[in-house]
Amino acid sequence: MPQLCSTALASLLCTLTVLLKMSLSVDHVPMLLWSAQRLQWNPDPALHEGRIVSAQELTEILQPVFTQNSRNLILFLQDTLSIDDFTYFSEFYGDKNPFQNVQESLQSSPSSLVLPSVDCEATRYLLSFLQESRDWKLTKITDLNVSHLEVNTSKPNLVVIQLQPRVSGFSEISTLEAITENDKIIGRLTMDLQERGMHFSVIYTAVRPSRISRRTDEVWKLRRQLMATEEEDSLSYPPLNVTTGNDTCILFYARNFSLKANNSVFIDLTNVTFVSQNVNISSSECSDTNTTLSLRYTKPVNGISSLEIRFLMSNKFYEGSARNWSTLNSVEIVQDGEKFSEFHVSAISAPAEYSFHCQLVGTSNLYPARLIPSDESEAKYWEVFISSLQIQGFNVENGQFSYASDCTGFFTPGIWMGLVTSLVLLWILAYGIHMIMQLTTNSRFDDPKGPALSVPQTE
Repeated sequence: MPQLCSTALASLLCTLTVLLKMSLSVDHVPMLLWSAQRLQWNPDPALHEGRIVSAQELTEILQPVFTQNSRNLILFLQDTLSIDDFTYFSEFYGDKNPFQNVQESLQSSPSSLVLPSVDCEATRYLLSFLQESRDWKLTKITDLNVSHLEVNTSKPNLVVIQLQPRVSGFSEISTLEAITENDKIIGRLTMDLQERGMHFSVIYTAVRPSRISRRTDEVWKLRRQLMATEEEDSLSYPPLNVTTGNDTCILFYARNFSLKANNSVFIDLTNVTFVSQNVNISSSECSDTNTTLSLRYTKPVNGISSLEIRFLMSNKFYEGSARNWSTLNSVEIVQDGEKFSEFHVSAISAPAEYSFHCQLVGTSNLYPARLIPSDESEAKYWEVFISSLQIQGFNVENGQFSYASDCTGFFTPGIWMGLVTSLVLLWILAYGIHMIMQLTTNSRFDDPKGPALSVPQTE
């Protein structure tokens, strides 16, 4: 009997471990749906109990949207979003609710549905699925100006609005402002459609989660690693590669690659660069000493017909270190083939055999790796933000990144504080040991067999 119980307990623990690993290893994002008319949502109740909605389950859930009579569907697509964001930002900043319009729309709509966990694979191909499911008139808005939106009710309309990317990193205030601005855009558009008397449905989701859950093996083995030692599935999409013949000569990856033009127009290039790879890299050049990664985009946003971004890298030998180093020298931005902007790069270099990795790269003064405008007048035209940048322009082997040289130095402020504190404590310990060693005992003592020592006392 005890052996039977122990066997059952071991089987239960194994099952729980497998389920835990499966739940933590899948990236998922929330999906919010609401409609101006009453729809019959029939999701499985188990979907709200920690289960991740798969692509097949999502197609079944979205069927009422395709059978409605309104024939207008609005898709708000954000770069990153997690279910924890709704509670974290609302509670942390008190009365300032960055999701106020979204919350009011969910409460006031005749029908609404919240899916806390949807597989990122399903949301990544959501737009393709929607286009195939019906003969929509597709309208894409990327300049965040929804005032000029025109909807023709003679045929089904699918409006895709690429929301402003979140500025994650050092400042949570910037992230809060981005989320609040996106919420205002959602509120303005839905209010405008309601005033026109139109029936519509809304889907609000993201491509990637903003808060990545660590896998169980990473939680148990926390340690400082080079980027190349991480598992391939840690990347949400493969890196962009430039090949010459059958050999890969450039690798480029970023979790968020976006620009801001004239302090008003946001251009998110993450999906077109890495997911759909709708980018022209034919002008890229590779050699043993100089490499240029050229990214050309056609109509990335309304008002810009063409945009080219060049990353210029060099490979030089330095006698001081007796080795070759690869350096990202500059970044150039060419708009419509005429407007030219150049940025000098600071602190982006690595041994030629390594790749380079940095968590934040951009034009902000807070980033560890900065893009500095060569002309001060150009600074007001472009702002660049790249998160989790990893790039390698030389000595690429087997089409994979080599070990990464990180932009974060080994001697961080915390390490320096620990070293100084340790030195002070060591000095105190050495001083104490020195004082103890200086203690001496009496050289002579009273003889117990002799006469007692007499000390006269006078009044």
